[in-house]
Amino acid sequence: MSQSVAARSVGLRRVATSTGALALVAVAATATAGAAHADEQYTVRSGDTVGHIAARHGSSVGAIARANALADAGRIRIGQVLTIPSSVQAPAVAVTRAPAAASYRVVAGDNVSRIAARFGTTVQAIVAANGLDRRAMIRIGQTLTVPGAAAAPAPAAAAAPAAPTAVAKAAGSVTYTVRPGDTVSAVATKLGSSVAAIVAANHLDARAFIRIGQALTVPVAAAPAVVGNTFAGRTYSAPVVAAANANLSALRGAPVPSKAQMQAKIAATARSMGVDPALAQAVAFQESGFNHAVVSPANAIGAMQIIPSSGAWASELVGRPLNLLDPDDNAVAGVAILRSLVKSAPDLPTAIAGYYQGATSVKRNGMFADTRIYVANVQTHMTRFR
Repeated sequence: MSQSVAARSVGLRRVATSTGALALVAVAATATAGAAHADEQYTVRSGDTVGHIAARHGSSVGAIARANALADAGRIRIGQVLTIPSSVQAPAVAVTRAPAAASYRVVAGDNVSRIAARFGTTVQAIVAANGLDRRAMIRIGQTLTVPGAAAAPAPAAAAAPAAPTAVAKAAGSVTYTVRPGDTVSAVATKLGSSVAAIVAANHLDARAFIRIGQALTVPVAAAPAVVGNTFAGRTYSAPVVAAANANLSALRGAPVPSKAQMQAKIAATARSMGVDPALAQAVAFQESGFNHAVVSPANAIGAMQIIPSSGAWASELVGRPLNLLDPDDNAVAGVAILRSLVKSAPDLPTAIAGYYQGATSVKRNGMFADTRIYVANVQTHMTRFR
């Protein structure tokens, strides 16, 4: 997923690297869920990947895989006719609704505090409802009762990872989709706006009440574009570049971990998910130098340089929506993609190449010259992190 791949495979990477296994080989889908259309039929051409096709048609890797009963979304063939669902289906999420409480299955990277924030409840309430000790220790796979869940993530909200968190709407404003735990004050701080401006722009009442999944118009101070529209000879569309600039603005307007802190997060995430920490750190170092406040012209986000369509695929891999702007979720997305590649590739160099060039492209075309350089760099970096 270096940025070269972002360019060629359509993918991810910072203004100089890209991230992408599989779905990475696709230009980021600048999500704007439009009106529903009938499913389309698409004939696979040379160089196509499911991620590329999903981005082009405004769908998702998971939706196409389900619609065509693909056991492995990385295996499609030239001439194959695929059904392309027009409306993106939300990935399965381990959350079920209940009148006064919700059931939630713990996944890698979770803690009680994050779960409480996601469901709009409190740590104390979850601890009491589940008989946890003072350490509030939980384990992966554990099913928790979440009392007082103001609103469990709805299916529509779960589809959010396929789209940028904040998308440029017009000069001086961005569109932001409300997530669990958000308040108008928090959104204003994150995007460099004010409560009064958001209330006025969205005709909110005095309580400034907002709901999960609601699209807010957020007035922001006009700022010059800082993400260009070209990289490695590829020019990206205006909507993709606008989304990239909006996401970079959001990152710069929120607290971002230091490079050392981001490195530690990635290493810890890799250990918890059964991935070689040296591999995860080497890829992140190659992609971004552990800098989370970067976005590429292809809209590859954060330290692991993940484009939105790849983030949607990673969400399906881990069974919950991932917010690529969040440093913890960004680490989980990158590590989940690496874990899948390592499991499916015949050897480590091929897995690393898949992160950069796209697994399907590597299988079909072999490693490109710049991919070989990328793989060599990552393997060299791995020795530093042993």
